[in-house]
Amino acid sequence: MCGIFGVLSSNLPNNVNSLMNNALSTLRHRGPNDSGVWSDLSSGVVLGHTRLSILDLTVAGHQPMVSLSGRYIIIFNGEIYNHQSLRKELQKIKNEFIWKGGSDTETLLACFDTWGVEKTFKKIVGMFAIALWDVKKRKLILSRDRFGEKPLYYGYSSGLFVFSSELKAIKAMPNFHGEINRDALSNYLRYLYVPTPQCIFNGLSKLEAGTWIEISLNQVGNHQLPDPKVYWSALEQAIIGENSPIEFSSDEEAINKLDYLLSSSIKGQMLSDVPLGAFLSGGVDSSTIVALMQSQSKFPVQTFSIGFDEKGFNEAQYAKSVAKHLGTNHTELYVQSQDAIDVIPSLSEIYDEPFADASQIPTYLVSKLAKSSVTVALSGDGGDELFGGYNRYFFANGPWKKIEYIPLVLRKYLARAIVSVSPSKWDSLYRTIQSILPAYYNRSQVGSKIHKVASIVGCSNEEELYHRLTQLCNPSDFVLGLNNEPLLNTSWSKISHPISQMMVADATNYLVDDILVKVDRAAMSVSLETRVPLLDHRIYEFASQLPYNYKFRNGTGKWILKELLYRYVPKTLIDRPKMGFGIPIDEWLRGPLREWGSDLLNPARLKNEGYLNHIAINKKWDKHMSGSENHGLFLWGVLMFESWLEENKF
Repeated sequence: MCGIFGVLSSNLPNNVNSLMNNALSTLRHRGPNDSGVWSDLSSGVVLGHTRLSILDLTVAGHQPMVSLSGRYIIIFNGEIYNHQSLRKELQKIKNEFIWKGGSDTETLLACFDTWGVEKTFKKIVGMFAIALWDVKKRKLILSRDRFGEKPLYYGYSSGLFVFSSELKAIKAMPNFHGEINRDALSNYLRYLYVPTPQCIFNGLSKLEAGTWIEISLNQVGNHQLPDPKVYWSALEQAIIGENSPIEFSSDEEAINKLDYLLSSSIKGQMLSDVPLGAFLSGGVDSSTIVALMQSQSKFPVQTFSIGFDEKGFNEAQYAKSVAKHLGTNHTELYVQSQDAIDVIPSLSEIYDEPFADASQIPTYLVSKLAKSSVTVALSGDGGDELFGGYNRYFFANGPWKKIEYIPLVLRKYLARAIVSVSPSKWDSLYRTIQSILPAYYNRSQVGSKIHKVASIVGCSNEEELYHRLTQLCNPSDFVLGLNNEPLLNTSWSKISHPISQMMVADATNYLVDDILVKVDRAAMSVSLETRVPLLDHRIYEFASQLPYNYKFRNGTGKWILKELLYRYVPKTLIDRPKMGFGIPIDEWLRGPLREWGSDLLNPARLKNEGYLNHIAINKKWDKHMSGSENHGLFLWGVLMFESWLEENKF
């Protein structure tokens, strides 16, 4: 795992060496073991790299690296899991290959020399952000892996074309002035993350997953940005899967196929020259990964989990039981609320853009715990998006089907009638009848939930339903100076089944820009490499071709993944309600974080900044503080932006 940074310009500054040193110093956490710079000032290109040594710990793995032909120079962040099989394939084509070392970087360069750029991207299996200088064409090539596991920002700053693993390096450049992209801010408040290709700063973008760009000095001189070229698309694979589902002779055959694919992925991702382990929450996804890891290991796999005293947020006991059954070398750490709260001041530095998935805190803590023993950790992310684990899929396939039968005009009228009564009045009404209801129906914040249901009832179709279920607010109520309010690009019309539509939208948006960002930044802040075996593209392609009854059966999702897990772990250790990996943010805002939140949301401060509607936000804050309404997630999002803004004043 590494950090990359580079500049392309016909007018490189005289202090380019100092510029590179400053930029790379900000990426040292991504690559603490080594660093290097390559430049061709006559061509206007400078490439910088910081290295976290994982494969081939010798100088033979040093980057930037030049290909055997001399045509390509590469800086590379990530891992190529099939690089050994690629070497064998290359040897058959050209037997005179003489390898200097065992790094996948050297393998990559040999692939580019042999097959060219696009064919290589299609052949490699891995996670990566690659910058490649083509000496012959005098062009810079940037590429990102199929799911966007590794980050890559690019664009123009101070007249220079720049790219980097993280915004920190770009912000370190002289004369950087970060102008806030208000449309990106709008989407951030809507989803609690900034979706690709947007960036929080104007003039910069995030390269889309599964794409590559090629840019020349002439284009840079004209301040142009080329359109990304697609070498792999989750959407296109989902379309193929829907049109040509796999037929199995039995359930056993389907489970065996998944077992083979996932075991193969894990085998490739267990390749490491440094200590390796796994995160273990005790849920289906992480337990499956660990079970298959242990089945292939001669020694106990090192596993790690974080526990909380708050019962509703603690899965550590389940992880411990799974670890004991599998025989892993398990480490758990119970943290107090204050331990988690102490992480908050560092979040804006860890996450370059505003980011407000509150599970970022336990993710950082478990990464820090794992780093004390290993340098690489496998995670179970991706199972929900690939095999159908989110509640919204069931709502779309169940209650929504019944709601749709009610005429839209009537539903919209009903929705207006419901929201005409305030959440606090609904709460009051509920309290009058609560005593006669069975204990099962005891609920909190009933009024807020009723209002949420009302917003869904009035939806015109499944696409609107998805946006209502996934967005937190209407940004126009809170963000000042908006140009427009772009929604996520869901490509809804290209897929017929509503659940498939939702799953693809999640796989190409929420997974990429929330889940994977959360894990990458948290782990890399402590120099820990994370790997995600479920996101081998061949597993995604298989999952896309699965008939629905292999994902959804007996009122539950991820059926086939669970059945695979039950081969290794008893049902009794796994079957329980989905908990997630969160923190009690609602209560903390009313308690230990109240003073911090009040300071950041000071009306005069918000008004002076000029980004957010201070009146509307403070109304939310006051209602949350009083306990009459629950706005914890929204307020956390606002507070994370304000905290980030405090760290990014230019």
